Amino acid sequence: MTGESLSIIQDHLEKLKQLFPETVTEGKIDWEKLQATLGKENIEFLNERYVLNWAGKSEAFKVLQQSTTATLKPSPEESINFETTENVFIEGENLEVLKVLQKAYYGKIKCIIIDPPYNTGNDSFIYPDSFKESKEDYQKRIGEKDEEGYLLKEGLFRKNSKESGHYHSNWLSMMYPRLFLSKNLLSDEGLIFIHIDDNEVHNLRLLMNEIFGEENFISQFIWKSRQNKDNRNITGASIDHEYVICYGKRIKGSERKTEQYKNPDNDRRGPWVSGNMVGLLPQEQRPNCHYDLVDPESGINYGKPKLGWRYDQNTMSRLIEEKRILWPAESSGRPRRKVFLNELSDRYTGFSSIIGEKLFTRNGTAEIDELFGFKAFEFPKPSDLIKELISQSVEDGDIVLDFFCGSGTTAHAVLKWNVEHPEEQVKYLLVQLPEKINENSESFKKGFKTIADLCKERIVLVIESIKTKSKSTPKFFENTNIDLGFKVFKLSPSNFKIWRGSEVTDENLELNLESFTDPVKPESLTENMLYELILKSGYSLTDKIERNDSFYSVNDGELIVALNEMSQAVLSKIISSRPKKVITLDKLFAGNDQLKTNTVLQMLDAEIDFKTI
Repeated sequence: MTGESLSIIQDHLEKLKQLFPETVTEGKIDWEKLQATLGKENIEFLNERYVLNWAGKSEAFKVLQQSTTATLKPSPEESINFETTENVFIEGENLEVLKVLQKAYYGKIKCIIIDPPYNTGNDSFIYPDSFKESKEDYQKRIGEKDEEGYLLKEGLFRKNSKESGHYHSNWLSMMYPRLFLSKNLLSDEGLIFIHIDDNEVHNLRLLMNEIFGEENFISQFIWKSRQNKDNRNITGASIDHEYVICYGKRIKGSERKTEQYKNPDNDRRGPWVSGNMVGLLPQEQRPNCHYDLVDPESGINYGKPKLGWRYDQNTMSRLIEEKRILWPAESSGRPRRKVFLNELSDRYTGFSSIIGEKLFTRNGTAEIDELFGFKAFEFPKPSDLIKELISQSVEDGDIVLDFFCGSGTTAHAVLKWNVEHPEEQVKYLLVQLPEKINENSESFKKGFKTIADLCKERIVLVIESIKTKSKSTPKFFENTNIDLGFKVFKLSPSNFKIWRGSEVTDENLELNLESFTDPVKPESLTENMLYELILKSGYSLTDKIERNDSFYSVNDGELIVALNEMSQAVLSKIISSRPKKVITLDKLFAGNDQLKTNTVLQMLDAEIDFKTI
């Protein structure tokens, strides 16, 4: 309480900070960054101040602000339990996929775990060769495929050598838009964990401070990744650890161990442990806690510790009266108090910043070798390490997102978590680029063409291993509703024709107008159009879909999509189901203007949001 009225300026600043934390630096608005965030062109970051800058940062802003017309095409033939599962695997370039997911998954992700390129000097990842590369050039590059339809590594990736003048800038330009878009997907109580090593940990911290807000930094966890020393390092230092950077509101902590609580004296208040009562501060700082403590029954005086007692005399008298003090037989002993299990207010204690005890890279490799029967991935993380991170954020029904999913360790960890925690079933949403596998690798020789193919196969193998275990252990699935499936989607161009005014000339205007009398591309399938409209209407890829003869009902009738026919009978059936929104194709009204007019009016009367494509 300051006695002053609300500061309007400070209130506006706090609101702006909540909406755009990247625009507030050291308590002041960064006007250039605010302008860039709001889409102003030709922004240059010139002023000297405490801020992370790099060559191409302005362009990185533009990249994340560019919208996409892409969609996600379902692949039921590559899925398991496509109709019922709530787990999702998406093949595609993650920047475009994150843009596609913005409307449907905004604020719905509880936990993000990613293991991006560490920028060691040997990494290949997507970033512009030229910072002036146009969106069309970029999309052409990420769409370059060979004759079999696989993305060409040489067209898609650029090796980021340490000799490059933009070595750190390239990595930052790659990470910035992806992290920015992922923040939109994170719920208010969500957490993001990012694996990294010494090459970019310093820049990542600054980048995360800018995007997620410095006040939301939780910890820079340390993972001892190497079991044995590396004697090959030219510096003589064996780097045996990596980091996991965490941002959010707070983590859960370690679950409190309660097995030490006993009741040897049959106390009616239940099991207890003895708690320390020695104080924390010297007498000059807390004089009311420095006094002689005497057992009122035996008369033994235990004196006072150097730092006094933890409680003042009034509180101590109450504890004595309630018979909560354990009195030693000798005056040299230290009295302790009973701490009862039923009085604990929190089931969690502090979570150590040193994580993954006895979980090394070699454990992840052994895990993969056991599943595949060969060395399918290089240096995978152990799934128990990821499970440890998941434990800090999830509750029943939450979604875990990994948009650099690589070997699929996150899916493996979620499945293990679900088996071990039947009361807290979690879903995963993975994104992996169909990066072509080296033709000299054992994986390629085994018939796998892309990293995405390997990742999907790992999930299948984990599911099969769980099913095998369930058969040999009858009670394995008792009271468990574990989801052993996943839906596969692939990043694809829109099913609908996109009007590009810049490409229209006097010569082709009539032809373009004629083509838009039917905006559906000839090759578009009904199922593909359905999922595109669902996503772009803000519904998730796993919302329930019921198929009617004439239309699709989404999320228990909230949304109805009619793609095959429209008549007065169909219209009446749709309206009677009382949806919130209806989407249909304009071509279904071809030659029947009266039906279209009636449809618009009846939808309006029923207070239904009606759209035609």
